[in-house]
This record gives sequence, C-alpha cells and structure tokens, in this order.
Amino acid sequence: MTDLTRRSLLGVGAGAAALGAVAGVGGAYAAQRTDGSGPATPSVDDQVVAFRGEHQAGITTPAQDRMHFVALDVTTTDRDELRDLLKTWTRAAERMTAGAEAAPGGVVGGGPYGVPEDTGEAYDLDAADLTITIGYGPSLFDGRFGLADRRPEGLRELPAFVGDDLDPARSGGDLCIQACANDPQVAVHAVRNLVRLGFGVGSVRWSQLGFGRTSSTSRSQTTPRNLFGFKDGTNNVKSEDGAALDDHVWVQPEDVPGATSWLAGGSYLVARRIRMHVEVWDRTTLQEQEQVVGRTKGEGAPLGQKAEFDTLDLTTPGADGQPAIPADAHVALAHESRLGGIRILRRGYNFTDGSDGLGHLDAGLFFVAFMRDAHRQFVPMQKALAAKDRLNEYIEHTGSAVFACPPGLTADEHWGQRLFS
Repeated sequence: MTDLTRRSLLGVGAGAAALGAVAGVGGAYAAQRTDGSGPATPSVDDQVVAFRGEHQAGITTPAQDRMHFVALDVTTTDRDELRDLLKTWTRAAERMTAGAEAAPGGVVGGGPYGVPEDTGEAYDLDAADLTITIGYGPSLFDGRFGLADRRPEGLRELPAFVGDDLDPARSGGDLCIQACANDPQVAVHAVRNLVRLGFGVGSVRWSQLGFGRTSSTSRSQTTPRNLFGFKDGTNNVKSEDGAALDDHVWVQPEDVPGATSWLAGGSYLVARRIRMHVEVWDRTTLQEQEQVVGRTKGEGAPLGQKAEFDTLDLTTPGADGQPAIPADAHVALAHESRLGGIRILRRGYNFTDGSDGLGHLDAGLFFVAFMRDAHRQFVPMQKALAAKDRLNEYIEHTGSAVFACPPGLTADEHWGQRLFS
C-alpha cells in the first residue's frame, strides 16, 4: 500500500489529480486518522471499485448486498448552480468510493467552530465496494436549464400499466443517485452527503433502502432469492456478456445523434417499487407458488427440468401432458422468446419499510434495471406481464421512474460536463 497517512491523503486538493491520488490509495483510511488519534486498519484493494471508466460503476459491477436510492427535484432555476452541483458531486463521490471523507478533513479537520464537511458515520469504515451511479430524469429537460434539445428521444416518462397503483410521492424525479455497497452505513453515508451538498439546489423527492440483492450481474455470483423465497434473475445479462451488453444495455452512438450524443455509452435506468403481499403468498401452497413463478422453489429449475440453469423450454410437458410451465407463469411471459429477444440487466433489491398500519408488512422488491431503450425493452415486457402474469395476484406496483445514466468519466471529467458542453 502507498505510504500515505490519512492526514496527508485527506489534505490534498479537490482537483482531478488529487482525486486520482485518493483513488490510487485503494483503501478507506490509509494509515492514520485526521485527528492523529492512532493507526486505522488499512483496507484491502478489492474493497474499492474504480470510479472512472468507460461506463459508470454500479451497473455491471457485481451487485453489492445493500443499496440506498434517492430521487431529487432540482429547486434552483440557475443553470450554473446545477452544473456546479454536478461538479461538486463528482469530487465528493470519487473520494467516498475510495473510502475517503466527502471533503478533505471533512469530519473533524475544520476545527471546533466549523461545520463539518462530512457527516462522519462512515469515518471508521472501509469503502465496502461502494459505487455511486447518477441519472437524469425526463423532467430535467423541461426548459429550465436550456437542455430541451439535449433530451434523448428515449428519455420519456413510462406509460401507465394495467394494475399500477402509483404514488406520485414515490415516482419521478429530476435526478437520481444510486449508492450500492456491502455495508449499509457506507451506502447511506454516500447519499446523505451528496444530498447535503445539494442543499439549496435540489431536494429529496423520494428514497428507498434495499437489502439482499435480487439478481446477479456477474457469473461469479450465485443467484439470490427474493422475499417470496424464489431464486431471482437466473437468466440476467451478466457483466461478462460483452456482446449482450452492447445489444441490450449500453446506449449506442447511433441511438443518440446530434445534441443527444452525450448519452452514448450510458444506459437507461428503470426503477419500480413493487409491493409484495407476503401474507397472502405465505398461505399459498407450494404447488401454486411454483406454477405462478414457473420454477421450482428449492433448486430454481424451470418446471419440467432438473437444474437452475437448464434451458427454459415452454413446450416441455408435465405429468398431465400440458406444458409444465403455464403460459401465464411469470418466467414464461418475461422470457426473451416471448418478447422478440428483449433482455434487460436487472439490479434490484428487497425492501421492508415497516407495516402498512393494517397489520401487514410493507415489503417487496425495489426493481432496478438498466437497458439500451426503456420504451423498446421494459415497456413491452411490462405490458405483457401486467396483462396476464399470474404473479399480479400477489404484487402491486406503487412507485415508478425512468432516468438516463450518462457514460463513465475520463480522468478530467465531471458529471454533467458532456451534458452542458
């Protein structure tokens, strides 16, 4: 590890070169705390995910265990204030993903009479594979900031779907921040400090905490289970599938001509808060549960097959001679063979937000997915599911949003730089 003390690390300037030095340390708190109180345990390199690159981290990055997602409304009408906020966020995000404070000496370095520039709850914690991903909502391009001609054609609000019960207070937003980490406090710390830095420029519209990833984004990961107890995301696009990512996840240059070219290399993010009626599900027979999903609950195999990754064959007969997987099972309707080859990269999380006041858990799936075009991929998929999915008896969609996530940053770039250039 580079021989830097925490004091020298966090005392560097906030420019790109200094940020590169922070990221290069590869650990949360180097060798010594800012207050000189003694050595801190150095973190290991594999707890830091590179902040800069061709694409934003937090999309194909192996999905971490925890997430804090927030959507914000921009309250200023000053174009320069918005651009400066995105630049400030870039500096703070790069520091925090390297395990450093949001600003040099942010926790105690400003002295007893200064307002701390870092909230401090992650002061003794490692980077925990923190990734911070940003996105822009359709409403950001409404004319307030002279960006109307820069809105990509695909960045439009999602249509209404059959069965939706959307809460406007849990939907939409001008900006979004997705912070994922293997420590919940690290993820919350990241969002909290970016929101703090945006005071007077933007305000929180809604937020969601998530635990227990509900999909795998790398072949190195095992398939997790959702709150219904089933393996989720077996056939997800994986980070190792380069051709599939280009076809289904990354926005290509030909998709965004002219003034919208800033999004090339980026991706569209769809977020849906899905309430799961777990009490009803928990009183349902195993056979019915498996017929609804289309997979076995234990192994996760497609009905009619033996292993999780066996090919999903919608024609394999069951004991009664009919297809083992019902035509209205969830996996049947969501399968690419039924959708003209459509695939998306799922990156959702479980949530439990207390109770609904009626003796039921307010729990479910915070569905997050990335794709090349939300209206050509997610919309037809969700229309098919909303119309016929047997799972609809047990779920309802209560929140919804779509964002355009710009590509990754080069060494000297900041968020918003291509958007405003």
